[in-house]
Amino acid sequence: MYDLALTEELLLKIEKPVRYIGNEVNMVRKDPEKVDIRFAMCFPDVYEIGMSHLGMQIIYDMLNRREDVYCERVFSPWTDLDKEMRIDRIPLFALESQDPVFMFDFMAITIQYEMCYTNILQMLDLAGIGIYAKDRREDAPFVIGGGPCTYNPEPLADFFDMFYIGEGETVYYQMMDLYKEHKAAGGSRADFLKKAAQIPGIYVPSLYEVTYHEDGTIRSFVPKIPEAPATVLKQVQMDLDHTFYPKKQLVPYLKVTQDRCVLEIQRGCIRGCRFCQAGMIYRPLRERSLAMMTDVADAALESTGNDEISLSSLSSSDYSQLPGLCNYLIDHYRKKNVNISLPSLRIDAFSLDVMSKVQDVRKSSLTFAPEAGTQRMRDVINKGLTQEMIRHGATEAFKGGWNKVKLYFMMGLPTETEEDMKGIAHLAETIAMDYYQLPSEYRHGRVSVGASCSFFVPKPFTPFQWAQMCEMEEYQHRAHIVNDEFKKQHNHRSLSFKWHDSKTTVVEGILARGDRRLSKVIYDVYKKGCIYDAWTEYFNYDAWMEAMEENGLDYHFYTTRPRDLDEIFPWDFIDIGVTKAFLKREWNKAMAGEVTPNCREKCSGCGAARFGGGVCFESKSKVD
Repeated sequence: MYDLALTEELLLKIEKPVRYIGNEVNMVRKDPEKVDIRFAMCFPDVYEIGMSHLGMQIIYDMLNRREDVYCERVFSPWTDLDKEMRIDRIPLFALESQDPVFMFDFMAITIQYEMCYTNILQMLDLAGIGIYAKDRREDAPFVIGGGPCTYNPEPLADFFDMFYIGEGETVYYQMMDLYKEHKAAGGSRADFLKKAAQIPGIYVPSLYEVTYHEDGTIRSFVPKIPEAPATVLKQVQMDLDHTFYPKKQLVPYLKVTQDRCVLEIQRGCIRGCRFCQAGMIYRPLRERSLAMMTDVADAALESTGNDEISLSSLSSSDYSQLPGLCNYLIDHYRKKNVNISLPSLRIDAFSLDVMSKVQDVRKSSLTFAPEAGTQRMRDVINKGLTQEMIRHGATEAFKGGWNKVKLYFMMGLPTETEEDMKGIAHLAETIAMDYYQLPSEYRHGRVSVGASCSFFVPKPFTPFQWAQMCEMEEYQHRAHIVNDEFKKQHNHRSLSFKWHDSKTTVVEGILARGDRRLSKVIYDVYKKGCIYDAWTEYFNYDAWMEAMEENGLDYHFYTTRPRDLDEIFPWDFIDIGVTKAFLKREWNKAMAGEVTPNCREKCSGCGAARFGGGVCFESKSKVD
């Protein structure tokens, strides 16, 4: 056992020391000397963010069910502890045992957001195992990445030994068995990576070679050895009822971002919004049964003492068992003062009826996500919402007692015009006018319609992966056009408008569609002192631009340049089920303003049916 006690003196120097001491309710305790594999589950952000992530809790529960594996948690130290650890040379440690990560067999990092990339380097650096994979000793932990950003792992390729492409429940046990056998035989690091590359869904970047054309685009991406597959197929857990799900979720000592029990009711989405990466990479739609959800809800609430439970999915309204689940939770838990959170709902009569039962309508606001201000633009992005549907939903909400509405939009989308931009203000004004035209018994003071805009970032494996981004100044210009239009509206006092930071958008866009050449940029930015780029107060745009220039890279190559439909992308070696041919069809339909029906209305032949289940299996009109 390594003696690393977090001293009282050190804990008194830092903010929220409870982030680092572990011992929460439902924490797993094992003797590290009595397991074969030690697995550090790392989240490259502060504790409050990481502990809100259900995926981390699923992997934690799944691996700790094995007697031969001890899975422990590691979070990025906040800036105050980061400083003290460097001064006192304290290595990165796990919460459960307080042991340094360099003593573990695996250092698994979940990669949820591009702006956390420098925090990944922070964790590797503080762990003392070598930031670059090529610099690691034989006895260093194997660094493996998972999560949505691994669908383009290339900007991080030089730092990771492996990436896990797909859902964690599928092949982790197989990898643990393989490693146990490898460890017992005393095999080399290189040998294990070669064997791991043969597990479906495992990508070992050091086993592949990339060449480039003179214009910077990729010429070829090929395996160096026969054991490495040319294509890595994402792993999908098709049966969500008979798989791992934590009934005893960890209960943090301090308030975290999502401070509640979480019920993941389904995975995937039928909607096909063309900007949405999650809607493509998590296909096909798969539901959990009502029986499983009620069982998990009962167990989770009993084991945690939480007073709130949330339904999690990309589009909760599409869950076929939603009425039954909502009614069960209301009947069993409203009298026990358990709050029920229902995000991602389409506002219809059923949703409003349920929300009126579980929310204080005088205090809460309802959220709509039109994404675009005009119907033309909503058709381009395949949102599947008409202005009539939005207005009807808002009006029904007003009649139900709500007078606060939040609207989410995106600017900088392909083909966007000034009319589309101004349409954001006009839609907000129309909703406010609808409120004031209701009979007086439905109006409760002034209406509040708040609109917020993010800026569009093209993501891999979406129909918009070929799209050009705007320049930073252009994003700001468009935001001011919309802001000025809000000020002209008759009910402007009832309206509000805010927008995302355009500098962050540009860097996110660089990293989202980046290639291996960005690894050195990320390293240099980290060496300039950058961590917590996702936090506005720490983000340093100039450092990113300097590092791009120092490495001879023009950021416009990754953001604003047009892309040929046949260009080889850094992520093309990954097979997500959804085909590139389908994404091209959707891109062309977007440019023509044509909509595609959702998966329950008609199968669009995206390719995800090959996984053999989910909504694809139910569809009666499959397309070959």
